[in-house]
Amino acid sequence: MKSVFYVVSALAVMALAVWAYRQNYETQASLREVKTLRAEIADLRERAGVLRAEWAYLNRPERLADLADLNFDSLGLLPLRPDHFGEIDQITYPVENPIEVMDREVAE
Repeated sequence: MKSVFYVVSALAVMALAVWAYRQNYETQASLREVKTLRAEIADLRERAGVLRAEWAYLNRPERLADLADLNFDSLGLLPLRPDHFGEIDQITYPVENPIEVMDREVAE
């Protein structure tokens, strides 16, 4: 009976060793993947920073004003002034068809 117990115990230890071995390699593979993803994220963040800097450089007001002056004939762009804006009460909203409104109320 003792020999059966020893054999079963040895098999259990071997099975646990195989399981631990596999878990170790799966963990190492996961850690490598995480490292790769973090490096990719860092590269993308750096690229986004460069793109934001380029966008800020291209949207400088003096550059845009010069471009507007150069292309005035084709675009007809003028500088914005406060009188170009209106009041909220000057907006005309479309009036709903009263028949459609009544149909919706009846359907509800």
